[in-house]
Amino acid sequence: MKIGIISDLHIDNNNRRLQHDYKYAPMLSQMLEARDLDLLLIAGDISSDYKLSQDFLKELQDLSGKSTFFVPGNHEFWQSPESSTGAHDIFNYFLKQDENLVGQVRHLNEEWALVGSPGWYDYGYGNHEKFSIEDFERRKYRFAHWNDKRFVDWRQSDQEVSRWMKEQLIEDLESVKDKKIILMTHIATHPRFVVPLPHKLYDYVNAFLGARSYESLYQDYNVQYNVMGHVHWQQALTSQRVKHMMACLGNRKQWVNRFDPKTEIENTLMSFHID
Repeated sequence: MKIGIISDLHIDNNNRRLQHDYKYAPMLSQMLEARDLDLLLIAGDISSDYKLSQDFLKELQDLSGKSTFFVPGNHEFWQSPESSTGAHDIFNYFLKQDENLVGQVRHLNEEWALVGSPGWYDYGYGNHEKFSIEDFERRKYRFAHWNDKRFVDWRQSDQEVSRWMKEQLIEDLESVKDKKIILMTHIATHPRFVVPLPHKLYDYVNAFLGARSYESLYQDYNVQYNVMGHVHWQQALTSQRVKHMMACLGNRKQWVNRFDPKTEIENTLMSFHID
């Protein structure tokens, strides 16, 4: 089975770079076919509108005929401050969707299982010599401002949400602990996938890029592939038998080919094989 991975498409923000009648779902569908992929994993942040993201998933599967599985990213939980829809409402919406992995382990075959969660940042990758937990909880420091403060309302602290997400993952992982596991989260769960410190900006911002407390999951369980998103770059490395992979398209201002989304998607999309 050949499995593709991608994340952080941000189709709402990146639409301006599309020419003529191009759309992201048809472009990605053509690439899945060209690369002969059997399955696609999307590690969150399709857009900043949860219904637009779900519509994209449906359109992509209808066009490609390929199964696609997804975990929401932090942007899927965004709502205007005036909205009556909270992050837990959106989380529960995704629980009802077939493409969502949260609480819905997928048995790919007799040997392999797919487990996923958005995950949530726990401040673990921030610079704790320079900043306190209270500093991170403010989600604002001088020129650095984390927009989840304005647009995501869990009615819980970030660390509480991170623990809750981890508990759900552990429950799902326990249910397939006798199998080889593909683990997918939106946030980073490995220190090599955040920005090396010290750094003027990321001493602070790294706190919101991943969850250090999740690192134990791929040691406690038979995780063979660890798929992540959120950090807006592409990287892969193998460490202690686990292949860690991140394939983020990111925002167009971060692209090498700023006026060529097709090439950017082609260069971002990664794949791997399982038996």
